[in-house]
Amino acid sequence: MNALRTTRTRPVQALAGVLLAAALALTGCGANDTGTASDSRNSADKADAGALQDQAGSYSKPGAQASAAPTAATGTHIIRTVSVSVQVKDVSKALLKVRSVTANAGGFVGSETTTLDKKEGGENTDVVLRVPVAEYEQVLKDLEGTGKLLHRQAEAKDVTEQVVDVESRITTQRASVNRIRELMDKATKLSDVVTLEGELSRRQADLESLLARQSSLKDRTSLATINLSLSETPPKESDKDDDPGVLDALAGGWDAFVAMLRWIVVALAAVLPFAAVAALLVFVWLRLTRTRRQPSAPATATGPAPTAPPAQPNGPDQD
Repeated sequence: MNALRTTRTRPVQALAGVLLAAALALTGCGANDTGTASDSRNSADKADAGALQDQAGSYSKPGAQASAAPTAATGTHIIRTVSVSVQVKDVSKALLKVRSVTANAGGFVGSETTTLDKKEGGENTDVVLRVPVAEYEQVLKDLEGTGKLLHRQAEAKDVTEQVVDVESRITTQRASVNRIRELMDKATKLSDVVTLEGELSRRQADLESLLARQSSLKDRTSLATINLSLSETPPKESDKDDDPGVLDALAGGWDAFVAMLRWIVVALAAVLPFAAVAALLVFVWLRLTRTRRQPSAPATATGPAPTAPPAQPNGPDQD
């Protein structure tokens, strides 16, 4: 009885083993075909998944980003800006001092504009200074000491959250760019390479934009901005009485006399050519007139002179 059961069981086990081996072979072939056909699809899915992860990381909370970024900034980041107007006696000399103070503090002059005040005749100069934050207060004291302070307005803006957020985004974006490059190294099809190159260009552009923003924040937080306006002191008005005195009258009369003489000389100089011509004409006319009036000589002028009759004696009348 036991022998019969053993004989029947062996064929069944052999048949089951054959069926199991065939099923495994078919499954392996199907898996190989499916894996070969879906290489590019898996690459694209990974790229899309990476993009979604990056976007999710970009829009996550700042607190989570700060904890995820190992290089997150610590401390406070403040942008300091101040506008100062100072009245000085000489703008040129004051400007030289401003440049010296700025250079000694390790800063530089960002821009400079000089205009001439037509009403008061002085110069106005607007200067933008960039100085280190550590020397900010001392530079302000030195600038205010150059003249009379007219106006001052300071502003401090805390951008610590922006700095931390930008640094966290940069870390995430760099990791995203590295993932795309790894996928490009593993890609075998041209279509996958083209798709990954486009995605890499987009992510690199985003990374460069974040780096530019980080550089701008670093510049504005490490260097304070001072907008300085220099203007010259207007001339003082005279306190003397405006009523004329004796000396003023004498000076005015002398000026009038000199002006009259000047005009007389000018008038004579203008009339002199005409007077010379008129005098010449009068001289010629007189000469002609005098020649016409001379008498002509008589005809008997050469004959003997007439003799006088003899004188008669004064005696008595004779009959």
